Amino acid sequence: MKSNPVIQAAIDLTAGAAGGTARVITGQPFDTAKVKMQTFPAMYRGFVDCFVKIYKQVGFRGFYEGTTPALVANIAENAVLFMCYGFCQSVVRSIVGLDRKAKLSDLQNAAAGSFASAFATLVLCPTELVKCRLQAMHEMQLSGEVVRGPNTVWSVVRGVLEKDGPLGFYRGGSSTLLREVPGYFFFFGGYELSRTFFAFGKPKEELGPVALMMSGGFGGTCLWIAVYPIDCIKTRIQVLSMSGEQAGFMVTFASVLRKEGIFALYSGLKPTMIRAFPANGALFLAYEYSRKLMMNQFDM
Repeated sequence: MKSNPVIQAAIDLTAGAAGGTARVITGQPFDTAKVKMQTFPAMYRGFVDCFVKIYKQVGFRGFYEGTTPALVANIAENAVLFMCYGFCQSVVRSIVGLDRKAKLSDLQNAAAGSFASAFATLVLCPTELVKCRLQAMHEMQLSGEVVRGPNTVWSVVRGVLEKDGPLGFYRGGSSTLLREVPGYFFFFGGYELSRTFFAFGKPKEELGPVALMMSGGFGGTCLWIAVYPIDCIKTRIQVLSMSGEQAGFMVTFASVLRKEGIFALYSGLKPTMIRAFPANGALFLAYEYSRKLMMNQFDM
């Protein structure tokens, strides 16, 4: 079975989808706070203030605005990401002249993850745009940027199609790619480096759930520390373009620095870092265990 690339790709895709689901279920409220604070930093004094206002204004359901597209985004992204990760590992082996069954170093795994993220961007950008707009719709309506109306997945999708056509779903696409490629180098690099640390010379495959969750959390922390300002600009482009603003990455970046200062690029960092450990720990725990289960079933 392990020599069959089709079955292996299907296993990686399914395990990645399981990991993406676990990540959303664990971290959605923190992601909602992040998006709101990134787009409207002046409305919130901090992470706790944002949480309190969300609850007072919208209720508990406000923390889960955009959950459906978030699930679609994470399932699609991680399914493609981990499927392509296995493929990119094979490419890296070919480039460095290793046997196809040889173990890659942590740095080589990081490079494979970085390559794989470019493919994941194609499915991530449209779904993440819908998610971010749903999460920030209340603030856009309060500020008068958009007319009050229904806040549903379909209303957002219809609005994008009416204003910009199908290509409108790729608003912020270059920013997403600019975030994903270096970000996932640190993500997979941090994850593999942490697994090496916890393994103490033993096979990484024998690590328990606590070590896997710690390694996933460390990888997620590395990702966000490395690319958070890029993610902030990406979010603003995707949300503010709802009102007709069409600025690209460099124009938006320069505008934020000039008008709000460099610290505005780090608005929402605290809930993001709090979310990084449980969400990404759950991602890798679900991925590794579901992948191992499926591979054992096929081996039997």
